[in-house]
Amino acid sequence: MSVPSVISVIDDDPSVRLATNNLLTSRGYTVCVFGSAREFLQSAELKTTSCVIADVQMSVMSGVDLLMHMRGLGHHTPFIFVTAFHDDAVRDRALEAGAICFLAKPFSTPALIECLETALSGPGEAKT
Repeated sequence: MSVPSVISVIDDDPSVRLATNNLLTSRGYTVCVFGSAREFLQSAELKTTSCVIADVQMSVMSGVDLLMHMRGLGHHTPFIFVTAFHDDAVRDRALEAGAICFLAKPFSTPALIECLETALSGPGEAKT
């Protein structure tokens, strides 16, 4: 029996956290939700997370800054970014930092699931 993947959802919008949690839980994933990058970094899930789905724009530490911080700590967890404020420069920075996908809100369920499957299958090509 395989252990379900742990997906950490980090978004400062409670409605996005709830919706993403409900979607991924219905697909059989174990989901942990966090309202900030700091909350995630202080959690036990930092070491058990199979994939991070993070908002790009959050107060104190952005999603891209979180990715770069985690890489600096030696964590190579795949990242999927979501944003309501699509900006090509931010998208390029996120992909250069190692993001698997960059999705604009509102994103479709199939797009998120495809990104998640790509992230969990191992190294691959980034998607936007």
